[in-house]
Formats: sequence, C-alpha cells, structure tokens
Amino acid sequence: MAEAGWSSSFSPFHPGEIAAQERFGMRERMEEHGKRVIRDYLNEQHRQFYHQLPFLITGTVDAQGQPWASILTSNPGFLSTPNERTLRVAASPLPGDPIRNNLEEGAPIGLLGIELHTRRRNRMNGTIIAPNTESFDVQVGQSFGNCPKYIQARDYEPIERSTPVKMQRLSQLDTAAHQLISSADTFFIASAYLDESAGLANGVDVSHRGGKPGFVRIDNANMLTVPDFSGNLHFNTVGNLMLNPKAGLLFVDFERGDLLYLSSEAEVIWEGEEVKVFDGAERLLRFHMKEGIYVEGSLPLHWSSPEISPFLASTGSWETA
Repeated sequence: MAEAGWSSSFSPFHPGEIAAQERFGMRERMEEHGKRVIRDYLNEQHRQFYHQLPFLITGTVDAQGQPWASILTSNPGFLSTPNERTLRVAASPLPGDPIRNNLEEGAPIGLLGIELHTRRRNRMNGTIIAPNTESFDVQVGQSFGNCPKYIQARDYEPIERSTPVKMQRLSQLDTAAHQLISSADTFFIASAYLDESAGLANGVDVSHRGGKPGFVRIDNANMLTVPDFSGNLHFNTVGNLMLNPKAGLLFVDFERGDLLYLSSEAEVIWEGEEVKVFDGAERLLRFHMKEGIYVEGSLPLHWSSPEISPFLASTGSWETA
C-alpha cells in the first residue's frame, strides 16, 4: 500500500519557496510532487535510517533570530523514534557549539540525517519538546528524502581526541578558518522562515552543500561566495534566504575534527557574469560573515579521504570561471 503524503490543507511550501519555483516554471509540478513526497511523519525506512547514524546536522535559531548550523554526535542508536511523529536525540552539544543555548521547549529546529559513505540523506524540520541536559525530542513538522547529488563519499571511525579542545571567537576569518574553508568540499547551511501563517511550511531548515575542493570562494575576511547547483527544486534554503537573509554555516575538518561555525547575512545572486561563467551554477550564494566560532579537535569522528561526487564532473571552478 502506498504511504500517505502531505495531509495539511496548507501547501508544503512557503511563499519564498513558491517564488523560486515560479522563477523556474516549476510551480505546479513541485506542488504536486511536494504533496506526494513530503510527510508530517517519519516512515519506517527513515526511522531505521536515523537509528544507524553516528552524527546529526541541526539548524536552530538563537534569541536574536540568527540561525546556526550545528553537529551532534554519539554512538549509532543515539537517534531513536518512540513513534512515527517523534525523533529522540540522546546527545549533548559539543564544546562551543551554539546549539547549546537554543534547545528550548517549543523552539523550531531543522535536521539533516546524512550518511556520507552511502550518500543517503533525509531532511526534517519540527519543534523541540522535552529538552534536558542529555537529550531532547523533536515533533515532526516535515520529513522527506533527498537525492545523493554533490555528497562526497567518506567512511568514518569514532576516535578519542587526546588534546584539549580549543575555542576561539572570530570577528573575521583568521588563518585557520581561511585554510579550512579554502580546501572544503562540503559545508552545511541553516536558514529559517518563521511565520506561523505558513503552517507546517514554517520553520528552520538545514541543508548540505558540496562541490569540488575550493568551491567556496573567499572574497575577503568577511565575505564568501558559493555556486549553487541544480537541486531537488524544493528551494528550501534559497526560499528561506529570499524572505530572511540570515544564515548559519558549518565547516568540518573531516581529518582533524575542527569545526567552524559562522553567522552571516546572505544574498541570492540569480544573474550576472559570475553566474554565467561558472559551469553548472544556477545562481550564487554570497555570505557576509558577522561572527565565527572556531573549535579545534572537537569532533570525535575521523573520516577517510573523499570520493568526489560524480555529479560534480561537469561543474566548474573559480580558477577556470
């Protein structure tokens, strides 16, 4: 029997997402598609998927309305589903992670379950319930699968970090942050549209972005530019940024375990010479950094060298653009 899809009387998409879909002439098709694949519960496949993950990417919003992208990790099984509408997260925030101050009863949250070695991922957003020092639950708002595009395949192993964690707050990118970003092939972005009139389409989203190493261009000590490639046409991130330009970025050093959290103001660049000359780019995302947190040796996971996504073969680079 086919699984039930979207059951709300509201569209699964909010005005920003709808505007982006209309720009590409995909509005009617995506409304039909969204109502088929977006659910307000976790199906059995996704419940099993979360249970096997060693980490979870999250998006939350602080008291000033600034989204932050974060990572939570523990042994597989730390994510469980007491029922199809609840995800339980049994992990404490890592040192220096901004999520620590954002886990409040009733607060919105975005989740990305992503398994790098298989390139599987599931997106979800919802509401935090029953938070405490060791765990919290999330009531499902929206849940749907994502394609494997642009994910670099990596195997992982848990490790114990022997050196003390070091944390530094940044007002601009320093040498360590510059090195991490300039070599990155992956980052995560949190964005938010918080308007109750949008029904279940209202909330926080956190998403993956991947490219060839160096696809994030550092324009100056406070500005980054990134090509945005063809995706699932939901336009969750872009739709949020069209209505609320605040964004949180997370860069991961997959070998050293360093984490870089950035808060920023974002702009979507739809047209222009820079878009035209970067092969595969449909638009650019430009981030104006406001604040950063660099944490050394924080992540208790180590990954192998990446196998670059085959979908990136036809994309360009800033050197050739």
